[in-house]
Amino acid sequence: MRFSSTAEYVAPRDLTVAVNAAIALERPLLVKGEPGTGKTELARQVANALGLDMIEWNIKSTTRAQQGLYEYDAVSRLRDSQLGDPRVEDVGNYIKKGKLWEAFSADQKVVLLIDEIDKADIEFPNDLLQELDKMAFHVYETGETITAKQRPVVIITSNNEKELPDAFLRRCFFHYIRFPDMETMKAIVNVHFPGLKDRLLTTALTQFYEIRETQGLKKKPSTSEVLDWLKLLLAEDLSPEDLARDGANALPKLHGALLKNEQDVALFERLAFMARSQRR
Repeated sequence: MRFSSTAEYVAPRDLTVAVNAAIALERPLLVKGEPGTGKTELARQVANALGLDMIEWNIKSTTRAQQGLYEYDAVSRLRDSQLGDPRVEDVGNYIKKGKLWEAFSADQKVVLLIDEIDKADIEFPNDLLQELDKMAFHVYETGETITAKQRPVVIITSNNEKELPDAFLRRCFFHYIRFPDMETMKAIVNVHFPGLKDRLLTTALTQFYEIRETQGLKKKPSTSEVLDWLKLLLAEDLSPEDLARDGANALPKLHGALLKNEQDVALFERLAFMARSQRR
């Protein structure tokens, strides 16, 4: 089982090496990088390339590790017992399987995506150490042990919003997705917009990287945002000349696709004001 770039996803060589190393080692692949650099999409493309089903566990700030294993609804069982419901005789009727249980019980190997693990409480990764290491967990209510029929390919994403515990990191193969350079970005764009005129693409991407490198920018635009921006440029049928900026108009055309907060918009407006002042 080896992963490489697909028709829908341009994977740099270091990323394909990381994916295949994690598969060979049978360890979770921990992928970090800026939001919008394709971490979640990577898991989908790995599943597609390897012909595997994907199970996706989206982590929120309120998510607990136990929810990934199972949840026992004791309240419903108590209510049913008071009503004389015969279902109460089987405690299994009140156990809801989590995403790890689904992955472990699958007859065929699957890709298990644990998306944005850094959103959860700091103890969340530690609470999954043994389950991800041994690929098994115990269900106390029924006394059974759930063991993975086929060891899943586990991909864990993080936006680097908080540090993850060392004990958790030791059990993972780590890869940081660097932001694509110009040539790699052109290849990514060509996947989504084949036939885009090279002059327009070069002009747009040159402006995009200039925006990213602007000092004082609070949120740098990402890969997903430049794709949205290019889609809008095509929809508006803008030419390379239409994208031209000068000191009086520092904001890019359709800037709402690239700049996502008022501080960054204000930054470019200040730059334009300073440029006008210097010309007087």
